[in-house]
Amino acid sequence: MSNITLLIILGVASYFFGNINWALLISKLKKGDIRKMGSGNPGTLNMSRNFGLKIGLLTFFLDVSKGVIPTLVAYLVLVGRGYVDGTEFQLFELGIYLCGFLAVMGHIYPVVLKFKGGKGIATTIGVLIVIESVHGISWASVLIMSLVCAVVFIYFTEFGAMGSFIAITPPAIAGGIRLYIYYGTKQGLESILYLICCMLIFLICFFTWFAHRKNIDRMLKGEEHPTSIKQMVIKNKAKKQQQQLEQTNKEESSNKK
Repeated sequence: MSNITLLIILGVASYFFGNINWALLISKLKKGDIRKMGSGNPGTLNMSRNFGLKIGLLTFFLDVSKGVIPTLVAYLVLVGRGYVDGTEFQLFELGIYLCGFLAVMGHIYPVVLKFKGGKGIATTIGVLIVIESVHGISWASVLIMSLVCAVVFIYFTEFGAMGSFIAITPPAIAGGIRLYIYYGTKQGLESILYLICCMLIFLICFFTWFAHRKNIDRMLKGEEHPTSIKQMVIKNKAKKQQQQLEQTNKEESSNKK
């Protein structure tokens, strides 16, 4: 099988894998429709607000897997195939950026949901986890620090959308810097492939930011929905206490009988 054919197959599979909308599926199981609740976005933050922190975290990790799995598969399949024909450009580099981009597009614009999906942050994080990790701990640390900063920012400011941008933008920039270090001075086809990969990074960021355009508008107007991690934790503890109380009451009732 030629490299081009393999890239096409991996890319198409990545897009359709990204079409899986876990938030919608989980909300249906909970007898609801997340698209008609809260902000209407089928994503982590809206799921957390409406179904609790545990469901929100479950949604987050499932959406992250939509970025991790296609990108990791592309890396594992292509890493042993060497370079793009006639160049010194690693084939896996092109593959992971292409498949990562298409996975994110599958999440934001899923054909199975009439191109109305989520906003792509968690899936983008999954893509970046693979891209940065396969290039070494020094690059992966950029992503780790960005995620920590994003969580801290959301915790103290309650601006979920802006925290999401903090999570993905620095590692995306780091990816562009790394590509420049490796391929920025190359000539011919290598320079074209370098520009393609840089463009794919830019488009991932552009479409995730574009998907948040309403959030940005609400932030500028001071009308953005707050994302209070503290309140989510408090509600989760209260729910646990209520469940424990109900369980205790049931046991006491059974003992009396």
